[in-house]
Amino acid sequence: MRKVIAAINMTLDGYCDHTAIIPDEEIHQHYTELLSEGDAILYGRITYQLMEFWRPLLKNPSDEKTMDDFAVAIDKIPKIVFSRTLKNVDPIAIGWESAKLATRDLEEEVLELKQQSGKNIFIGSRSLIIQLMKLNLIDEYQFCVHPVIVGNGLPLFENINNRTFLKLIKTKTFRGGAVILYFEPKNEKTTNR
Repeated sequence: MRKVIAAINMTLDGYCDHTAIIPDEEIHQHYTELLSEGDAILYGRITYQLMEFWRPLLKNPSDEKTMDDFAVAIDKIPKIVFSRTLKNVDPIAIGWESAKLATRDLEEEVLELKQQSGKNIFIGSRSLIIQLMKLNLIDEYQFCVHPVIVGNGLPLFENINNRTFLKLIKTKTFRGGAVILYFEPKNEKTTNR
């Protein structure tokens, strides 16, 4: 059975804002290696479209090797996109042959993926993390907390009705000050009310 891993970057004050975070070479290298441990990454439409930033680097590499390596890794891993508005993710026009639009609802898709043999399944969108958390389908959380406070934006967790207990299993600290906190759910849920 494959693990479903929520892996996301966030600010110190709990916001998911890609414009507030400036990943360095070490962060890019970490995520390049992480993607090699997976068979798929699930995105919502917004995050998927943000990740299209990496496509041009495939044809026109930058001057930073770790960015170029990440672009190759994100291109290679199969991407499943969940959207109510996209009608297709045309791999020819977009250039990502490894992307497809989900044909089932999130719960059904993830339950089937978990039952298959293979490598990990990554969740790379805030909205999908919240939904899968509510469904108790996340096996591990990897929160990369960057040393920046932005004061506003999209909070990682909102509209959560139940308290979820997590167990810290390890940490990883980067020279630039970011820290990845690795958690597993303790499977103890209580209502907030």
